[in-house]
Amino acid sequence: MEFDTIAAISTPMGEGAIAIVRLSGDEAIEIADQIFSGAGKKKLAEVPSHTIHYGTIVDPKSGELVEEVMVSVMKAPKTFTREDVVEINCHGGIVSVNRVLELVLTVGARLAEPGEFTKRAFLNGRIDLSQAEAVMDLIRAKTDRAMNVALGQMEGRLSQLISKLRQEILEVVAHVEVNIDYPEYDDVEEMTHRLLLEKATYIRDKLQGVLQTSQQGKILREGLSTVIIGRPNVGKSSLLNSLVQENKAIVTDIPGTTRDVIEEYVNIRGVPLRLVDTAGIRETEDIVERMGVERSRQVLKKADLILLVINSADDFTEEDRQLFKAVEGMDVIVIANKTDLPPKIDWGEVRSLAEDYPFVTTSLLEDEGIDTLEQAIAEMFFQGHVEAGDMTYVSNSRHIALLNQALQAIEDVLMGIDIGTPIDIIQIDLTRTWDLLGEIIGDTVEESLLNQLFSQFCLGK
Repeated sequence: MEFDTIAAISTPMGEGAIAIVRLSGDEAIEIADQIFSGAGKKKLAEVPSHTIHYGTIVDPKSGELVEEVMVSVMKAPKTFTREDVVEINCHGGIVSVNRVLELVLTVGARLAEPGEFTKRAFLNGRIDLSQAEAVMDLIRAKTDRAMNVALGQMEGRLSQLISKLRQEILEVVAHVEVNIDYPEYDDVEEMTHRLLLEKATYIRDKLQGVLQTSQQGKILREGLSTVIIGRPNVGKSSLLNSLVQENKAIVTDIPGTTRDVIEEYVNIRGVPLRLVDTAGIRETEDIVERMGVERSRQVLKKADLILLVINSADDFTEEDRQLFKAVEGMDVIVIANKTDLPPKIDWGEVRSLAEDYPFVTTSLLEDEGIDTLEQAIAEMFFQGHVEAGDMTYVSNSRHIALLNQALQAIEDVLMGIDIGTPIDIIQIDLTRTWDLLGEIIGDTVEESLLNQLFSQFCLGK
């Protein structure tokens, strides 16, 4: 498969020590040669692969010196895209790297589309689709454990499992075809039913096993949407600051200080939490605060985890009771704050309302109770630990949806066997399972989906 030569800036824009302009394609080295002047005047086309060379970038029309650079040359097929790749290492200023990119585009390259380098790696057979998606997961990982899940997927752990299951299905389909083509052999039919039951049960069990990791995998990939709620001045903003270990929220003794939703990512025992500090939910005449309260209610509906904060040094109020009612049926941890002050709250009523939830006491002023809270979060979603290193984690929403559809298709196969459905009808659901699994690794995926997936990547990847 032949493509034109593409180029893009592969490092974040802004000031920095180094910025990289990446080229990929059959003419990548030739294009770089037109603007590169190296020590000894040696052409890049003549240098060994996977070497780096000092020199300058010169405008071929005016002869003007543009940049002092180091140029890496990597020749196909041992590159990320399996094409010739050149990386021009410039100084990290916005002006200099853009000037180099402009020259590269002027002499023959095309500006890459978002994710086009990784898309070419997929189309050229270097990686499958699930590995390509893992590249973006790795870039976006917010904890070490999320990074490890992405690395495992990049190494092909999920791909290998899916490919093995598809091969098992293919062998059964081939056997079914023999049965259909040669119906006069009774022993073939009997063996086919037995084989179908055995293989379909095996595939169902494997799919169920992978899907059991999906909740944890998705949390590691996307983070837990965690909302901190409570009536005004119970310590919500102090809790946010304690977890983030920065003063992100304004903390005062004046109720209603938080007027809007404040978001921040934090790593809790390897679990990424997307923390949301909300305006205290209460009736108010202040129009700005009322808008904040309404936003808080909307955020609450979408949360994965609720941290409900109450004030142990104050009476338990009707507002507190309404908050408990608002979070019924959700994953909630109740936090009784301000335990450094004399208690006034009715502990009996609190514990009766919180009997179904983990209960933590804190003194955020004294920095007490945070470790207990972190442990409660880890236990709620990961039974106190995250992943084992040898587990195959599925974290991508697209993969999870396809695995669930494949599981339903294989359940239909088993149901068909159980009620005596003809084998040629059962084969339809078996083939559908094979197709759905193929969509995960890109074997049976449509071009429109590929374009949509890779458009979410950053420009230089």
